[in-house]
Amino acid sequence: MAKAVGIDLGTTNSVVAAMEGGTPEVLPNAEGGRVTPSVVAFTPDGQRLVGQVAKRQAILNPEGTIYSAKRFIGRKWGEVDEEAKIVSYKIVKGPNDAVRFEVRGKQYSPEEISAQVLRKLADDAAKYLGERVTEAVITVPAYFNDSQRQATKDAGRIAGLEVLRIINEPTAAALAYGLDKKGQEAVLVFDLGGGTFDVSILDVGDGVVEVRSTNGDGHLGGDDFDKRIVDHLAEEFRRDQGIDLRQDPQALQRLYEGAERAKVELSSTTQTQISLPFITADQTGPKHLSATLTRATFEELTRDLVERTRGPVEQALADAKLGADDSSFFAFSAASRNRCKAIASLRRSIPCSCLKRSAINLMSTSSKSSPPRCVSPFVATTSNTPSPTSRIDTSNVPPPRSNTTIFSSFFLSSP
Repeated sequence: MAKAVGIDLGTTNSVVAAMEGGTPEVLPNAEGGRVTPSVVAFTPDGQRLVGQVAKRQAILNPEGTIYSAKRFIGRKWGEVDEEAKIVSYKIVKGPNDAVRFEVRGKQYSPEEISAQVLRKLADDAAKYLGERVTEAVITVPAYFNDSQRQATKDAGRIAGLEVLRIINEPTAAALAYGLDKKGQEAVLVFDLGGGTFDVSILDVGDGVVEVRSTNGDGHLGGDDFDKRIVDHLAEEFRRDQGIDLRQDPQALQRLYEGAERAKVELSSTTQTQISLPFITADQTGPKHLSATLTRATFEELTRDLVERTRGPVEQALADAKLGADDSSFFAFSAASRNRCKAIASLRRSIPCSCLKRSAINLMSTSSKSSPPRCVSPFVATTSNTPSPTSRIDTSNVPPPRSNTTIFSSFFLSSP
């Protein structure tokens, strides 16, 4: 029997989930992880790689590895000047001012690349569930216009999926927390993802979720936190050994992998050990990197990144014509492991009286065993104009087809 899934198609990472035994469950991919990098690579020998295997060789194959395709989906050539400057692959002008990625003489549309990620998620879900996956609900940023939403649906179609519905990411987050079942409330959704930061103000209650404003920083996310760790380790190694590891692509790839692991570990411990043996060599022999990174050092390295989240929050409140103490709940959804520091920063700028339920408390009530971890990487914008389709009435959602997941808490997973 065919199965429907919920997919968070993210800028940096993506997630797939399904209803299992009446409960939404985030499904592992073929590599055993709950998060799949939104990366597609074309190797010199003609292979096409998707997900983690594509990400692992990104630094060694910069022009053949396509990431952050979501930044370009549904947009015209003249709209992506800034985004084109921050990627390592070639962006070219396609038919009708469309955006195309050029790799080794062949052009690909953002929809085609996103379809590769969607196809992998659906295939991995099918293997886990033991049945075909033919339908999906896909989330998009609240600010996505009709062209971007249609392009996302097209990506699903190219992947062989029937897209049952496109819903806003902050709306899905509110639904995941069950906030639509409460009385009328104003909700602030804070999303610090892998590559972008988004904050949205929602009106929820009585089965209706409506986006009032959205703001953010399209160039702030967990990747920036990783880079701070990489630079810190590289500078310490250069002082000790006189070698800049950032000039060696293979060493840099290992540095980024070690930095990401360290960031994850610092979520649950005050310090972590980073050990990268044989990371490079010189005339005296092989060199090894061994360093201890404390949470305090990490927070100091990323202090300015955390502070950058405050401005968009304050602007979103202003755009929604709300004072700080008008928001009744604070729904925190973030892929970045620096969420606790971000909460502390926000509480300095927003009176705690407005947070009837804190982010950590809100999250901890969502799981019987352990606080869930939100894994959705959301895309941000500096625009404060919600999509005209941002209002969703959940009270009149028609009965789903057999085994169809219309809304699911696919933003949540256990640590």
